[in-house]
Amino acid sequence: MQANAKPLYEDSFAVEGGNFDNAGRVSSNIKSILKKMGLSSDVVRRAALVAYESEINIVSYSRGGLIHLRVGSDRVLIEAVDEGQGIADIELAMQKGYSTATEKIREMGFGAGMGLYNIKSFSDYFQITSEVGRGTCLKMIISISDAAGA
Repeated sequence: MQANAKPLYEDSFAVEGGNFDNAGRVSSNIKSILKKMGLSSDVVRRAALVAYESEINIVSYSRGGLIHLRVGSDRVLIEAVDEGQGIADIELAMQKGYSTATEKIREMGFGAGMGLYNIKSFSDYFQITSEVGRGTCLKMIISISDAAGA
């Protein structure tokens, strides 16, 4: 999707920090939207996974944030922006199994240290920027193949 190209679909979704009762709703909405658009099951699955992991990170580690969805003819762009503690050592945070989750978060079944690792693994493009004390921004792109919807 070129910078000046009009997206086929665009929306933003609020995510409330600390609200585990609603965790997963945004990614479920994104999955439904992409399915209704007729995207391939692989694209839908990968986009839903990166959206879910991003959403859980916002719920677990921030005061809240937004997940932006933009669908173009050749890609799905998901951006997750939070107002949180930020990440001091991004390289360490990207390591499989590394987590700063509290015991409470772990008791709920989250915080296994696979979130950022999975996001990077399932994205065709992944960028993370963070500022300690301000928050984190994740940018993920899932490419849509020519066979999308087939």
